[in-house]
Amino acid sequence: MPHHGHSHEEPDAGQVHRSVDENVDARSDWARRRREGIPTDKQLLVVACMDERIPVEEALGIELGDAQVFRNAGGKVTDDVVRSAALTTQFFDTTEIVVVNHTDCGMMSASDEAVVDGLTEAAGGDLSDVDLDPALPELNIGDADLAEWVRMTDDIDVACARQVELLEEHPLIPEETAVHGYVYEVESGHLRRPGERVAETVNTRVEE
Repeated sequence: MPHHGHSHEEPDAGQVHRSVDENVDARSDWARRRREGIPTDKQLLVVACMDERIPVEEALGIELGDAQVFRNAGGKVTDDVVRSAALTTQFFDTTEIVVVNHTDCGMMSASDEAVVDGLTEAAGGDLSDVDLDPALPELNIGDADLAEWVRMTDDIDVACARQVELLEEHPLIPEETAVHGYVYEVESGHLRRPGERVAETVNTRVEE
């Protein structure tokens, strides 16, 4: 039956089929991206503090699929961060690492002594038989003390810069990997580079 009042164009043969196939393929790639060797969309690893106030994706302007995100207390470069970073840079085509620390971090909220005392008490007063990694009981603190292992923070900007250095200097992380660090200000909801405390400069008189 003719269509009155409208021009009629022949449909592109197979257009629905192609659209459905593209969606099926995209879902397949998403589900099997590790097996297929597909890297994250941004080839990015984010190392961030586990603090619930840090909206990592929103702060960095990334979405689900863009990055692998590793969060721990303080956003510190621990042995497991190195393990994860080494694997993703060597085998998952990750080319960039971003460290996100933040103001008012819980790692700045107590003294070393208080933390050591609290953890020692939790362990029943004896840390000699406590496994750092239950799967690797031979992995222990060694000559380090408990405070060094926990790594409390005195200055968040200094701490952030140090985490970047640790990743840049580690032999298991390729030299060409781009590593950057930012401090997320919980009071403003924005990122800054370590050492660039804008609030200090805009609230302090300019020296002649």
